Amino acid sequence: MSALAKASGALKSVDYEVFGRGQGNGGLRGAGGRGAYTEQEAKKLGVVGWVKNTSQGTVTGQVQGPEEKVNEMKSWLSKVGSPSSRIDKTNFSNEKEISKLDFSDFNTRY
Repeated sequence: MSALAKASGALKSVDYEVFGRGQGNGGLRGAGGRGAYTEQEAKKLGVVGWVKNTSQGTVTGQVQGPEEKVNEMKSWLSKVGSPSSRIDKTNFSNEKEISKLDFSDFNTRY
C-alpha cells in the first residue's frame, strides 16, 4: 500500500454512470483527447480507475483511492463534469472499502 493510501485512511472503490448531454461530443470525456476531462480530474485528485462512453450515450467507469479523494471525484462527476456537458444525474453503485487498489492509474477504455 502506498504512503498516500496509508496516510489518508481507508481505500474506497465505487462504480459510476453519468447521464446527461454532451458526453458523446467530448463532454465528460473531453473533445480531441478522448477521456481527457474525467481522466485529467482523476489524475489531479490522485485516484485510479477508468472511464468509458456507452452506446446509450452515458459515461460509465470506476474510481478507486483514498476515501476523501474518491468523494471529491464523486462530487466532480455529479456536479461539474466537463465545460460543455450538462449532467442530469449520476448513479453510484458497488461502493465499498478495499484493501488494495486494482489499478495503477486512471485511463480511458474504448
